Amino acid sequence: MTESTMPNDNRLSLSTRAARNLATTTKTPPQMQEITSRHLLRVLPWIEAVGGAYRVNRRLTYQMADGRVTFVSTGADVRVISAELCELPALRGFDDADVLAAMADLFTQREYEAGQVIAEAGAPMDEVVLLAHGKVDKLGQGAYGNETLLGVLADGEYVGEQMLVNADARWEWTVKAVTPCTVLALGRQEFERLLTLSDGLREHVQAYNEDPD
Repeated sequence: MTESTMPNDNRLSLSTRAARNLATTTKTPPQMQEITSRHLLRVLPWIEAVGGAYRVNRRLTYQMADGRVTFVSTGADVRVISAELCELPALRGFDDADVLAAMADLFTQREYEAGQVIAEAGAPMDEVVLLAHGKVDKLGQGAYGNETLLGVLADGEYVGEQMLVNADARWEWTVKAVTPCTVLALGRQEFERLLTLSDGLREHVQAYNEDPD
């Protein structure tokens, strides 16, 4: 009896060449750094950056009727939010946005070092001062003639608001910086000039002067 030497076509295993292809991994250049998509890296060249600058979009938020004035800063420049001027007693309820914006533009920024006097007791009150940054003391005369601390003001508070309704007002106490301070000040002349241009503002201030309550 003779054996057949014909090859078996019903092979149940891979050939040597196919097995080698499956056992060898296909290596490709790296296409991802961090979490950047491969598609984006194919479109744009990858540039290694050790540092950079970015800007975060912020939504301007502020709380009304909290007794404090809110400011915005751009670098070293500080501006008062015009709507926040309604925190001043004489301007509460005044809703002319254009006039408030014009008034906000009239404030000038000043810097004080610790120990400097911002307002002197007895002097004419010729400006309203908004405290943007820092802390100040209100100093008055005590029972025995000595200087005494009447209060401490900080960010968002203000002094001199009586100037808006009383042209003859005088400072009843001294305002002295305790820390380096940034303030915004509105002079009497600038405010009175704005009054002549806005009938609504003039009537509102007059009504408050007649009936503060």
